[in-house]
Amino acid sequence: MASVEERLAALEAQVARLAGERAPAPAPEAAPTDVFWALDGLKRRLPPDGAGAVLYTGTVRTADRHYDWQYGAGVDDLLDGDWPALAGTLTALAHPVRLRLLREILGGRHGTAELADLDGLGTTGQLHHHLRQLAAAGWLRSGARGRYDIPPERVVPLLAILTAARH
Repeated sequence: MASVEERLAALEAQVARLAGERAPAPAPEAAPTDVFWALDGLKRRLPPDGAGAVLYTGTVRTADRHYDWQYGAGVDDLLDGDWPALAGTLTALAHPVRLRLLREILGGRHGTAELADLDGLGTTGQLHHHLRQLAAAGWLRSGARGRYDIPPERVVPLLAILTAARH
C-alpha cells in the first residue's frame, strides 16, 4: 500500500490536471447514513501508528463554474510546517472588502468595472489595492482586460476557511 505522502502527491498531480472546469458529478443515489462517512474513509487509509491527518473536500457549483477538490495532509507535516510563513495568505482574507470581493468574483462578477460599480468598496485605487493583495496571496488570478478569477484549487479551501471561521 502506498504511503500517505505518495497518495497525496498522486492526488495533487491529478487535481493539477483537472484544475479547470469539469462536468458536474452525478448526483449521489442516496445520502450517506453515517454522519462521519468521510472521516471513516480517511481513517481507513491511515497507518494505525500515525499521528493522523486532516482532509477537506468539496464540490462547488457557482453561477458559471463547477469545482471539485480534495486535499489532505498528515498531522506531523502540519505541526512541523512553518506557520508564520502562512500569515500573508491568511492576512489577505482579514479584510471585509477583500472577503466581499472574493464572494462577488465567485458569484460571477469577474471584471474590474463590474466590481467598481458595487457600493461600499471604496475608490478605484482602493479596489485595485485589495485586488492586488488578494492576487499576491494567491487568492486571485488576474486575466486579460482587468478580469479576475479565484484559482480553481483555491475555491474549496477558501470555503473551508470560511466554514471554520463560523464555528
